[in-house]
Amino acid sequence: MNINLRVAVKEDCVRLLELVHELAVYEKAPEEVTVTLEEFVDAGFGEHKVWDAFVAEVDGFIAGFAIYYTRYSTWKGCRLYLEDFIVTESYRGKGIGKLLFERVMQEAKDKGYNGMNWQILDWNEPALNFYNKYDAQIEAGWLNGSFSTEQLSKK
Repeated sequence: MNINLRVAVKEDCVRLLELVHELAVYEKAPEEVTVTLEEFVDAGFGEHKVWDAFVAEVDGFIAGFAIYYTRYSTWKGCRLYLEDFIVTESYRGKGIGKLLFERVMQEAKDKGYNGMNWQILDWNEPALNFYNKYDAQIEAGWLNGSFSTEQLSKK
């Protein structure tokens, strides 16, 4: 199996969004993905881009990706935030996730960031087991807050 890690390009966005939908199904929230392809492309490759990504290709097929951006913590400084990290189901267990994750870790080091953050659903045992192999610090006690576009417009 020939695995090639590379920086995502604009032409990858259709496949990346397919993987985003696959992840949402796995996380039992497919209806939560409301971003359009146009918005997704603009956020990654537009004038005011906010995310970057690495893709893992197997024989030219994008089998996985890791999308990330800079997060600023008033307590810690600049940190890399891993937004989504997925390997499509039929390619799991082949070392692709390890390569992607370690590439993102290297990116945080290369940029001189003070660390890296991500979220894990508490029921996602395969993900928890994966991150535990790296001795990741899994925090308890923080709850996520959010507003939808509709909620913001009411304020």
